[in-house]
Amino acid sequence: MAAKIPNLTRRQILLSAGCTIGSMLVPPVIAHAQEAKRIRWPDLIPEGLDYGEIIGDGVKDHAADVWIPEFDENGTALNLKFDGMNISIAGYVLPLEVSPEGATSFVLVPFVGACIHVPPPPPNQLVFVEPLEPWGDGNLWDPVLVTGRLSAISRRTEVAEVGYEIEKAEVELFKRY
Repeated sequence: MAAKIPNLTRRQILLSAGCTIGSMLVPPVIAHAQEAKRIRWPDLIPEGLDYGEIIGDGVKDHAADVWIPEFDENGTALNLKFDGMNISIAGYVLPLEVSPEGATSFVLVPFVGACIHVPPPPPNQLVFVEPLEPWGDGNLWDPVLVTGRLSAISRRTEVAEVGYEIEKAEVELFKRY
């Protein structure tokens, strides 16, 4: 028995075609978010190593209230397992460069207040982030979720030695479930 084809109005046909075409555009965005591996801060420490410890004074700038200490090898060792991988990680924003629209670069830190009046965490516990769009939603006390390709690249910023970076990152408020 043949399937019965419904009589569709011109509006229904156009709406159906528009939804079909629109659905072809949406999956890459959804796929991008789904492809990201959700990681936690301890994942950035190479397997088998302990959390890094401060072993020297490093750089102190009393006027700017900044201390960039020297860490042991455990603190500077990077986990190359995630290098080049699309990941998502939750943390807090420590702005470095700010425009009227928001932070155009920041250090993602694992806890509120990291690097502010306390020594920063080890480099392998900090991520330099350049968001796709300036981040200005929420406030500095709200956790964010950063998604993008992680690079194991060390760099020194004004506030800390950083072990990783994510360029063109998607940033959103982190919602705990």
